[in-house]
Amino acid sequence: MRAISKREKEVLHLIAYEYTAKEIAKKLYISAHTVNDHRKKLLTKMDAKNTAGLIRKGFEYGLLTIEASSFHRTYN
Repeated sequence: MRAISKREKEVLHLIAYEYTAKEIAKKLYISAHTVNDHRKKLLTKMDAKNTAGLIRKGFEYGLLTIEASSFHRTYN
């Protein structure tokens, strides 16, 4: 797997918490287009075919973990 930037990791976490591109954009103060660009880069870097694969590989690579607070849509 190629290196993932801090911002890409933030986007990955928010995708895992079911945030939409618009919600992620608002939370990170970027455009929805930029969110989608980060998602596309993540798909390529992690060799995933879709968002489900992206999340699966996020767990496999240790980028995502299940936390007690995972039932809340919060980040940070």
